[in-house]
Amino acid sequence: MKLFLDTANLAQIKKLNQMGVVDGITTNPTLVAKEPGEFEEIIAAICKEVKGDVSAEVVSTNFEGMVSEAKHLSTIAPNVVVKIPIIPEGLRATKAVSGMGIRVNMTLIFSANQGLLAAKAGASFVSPFIGRLDDIGQRGMEVIEDLVKIRDNYKLKTEVLVGSIRHPQHVLEAAKIGADIATMPAEVMEKMMQHPLTDSGLKRFLDDWEKAKRAKASITV
Repeated sequence: MKLFLDTANLAQIKKLNQMGVVDGITTNPTLVAKEPGEFEEIIAAICKEVKGDVSAEVVSTNFEGMVSEAKHLSTIAPNVVVKIPIIPEGLRATKAVSGMGIRVNMTLIFSANQGLLAAKAGASFVSPFIGRLDDIGQRGMEVIEDLVKIRDNYKLKTEVLVGSIRHPQHVLEAAKIGADIATMPAEVMEKMMQHPLTDSGLKRFLDDWEKAKRAKASITV
């Protein structure tokens, strides 16, 4: 499974990208607005840092506006994927721009039916938001299970991109189900690296090493 970062913070992206664990980036207007600089400059810098897919979202809600924005965003860098919301005008825009060869990440998906429609419209990625479903008492991973089964049943080319991830367990569950991609905040990816037994084990190894050095030194003397 590919692992994406859900952030527009270049420092976070660079830090984790150097570890070789970042396959792509997802952004949205809220995330980009938090960072200094112009929108296009931020997206261009991220695309230069990360070789994988970088999602940049439209802000228009009508067909003409979304198509116009999608055309423009796709010129920023070859690895830009245009995010379009799963609304009727968004489906129409997705059909149009995907026909032009522009890849689309259809976002704000909360049901398998929405994901199926996005795939039919030509979306390269469908992004179900599992954390937000969990927040209202629904089991977000059920949507992932359904979409993965639908994808496999009909050999759909659309990739299932799990969004709104809140903790490492979400990543693990998505991987076990067979999702193609999980996108997460930097802090979640960092938590994936951590385990208390790793910390205690490393401390013990280092302590033993220091004891061995001291013992050898005393013998030499």
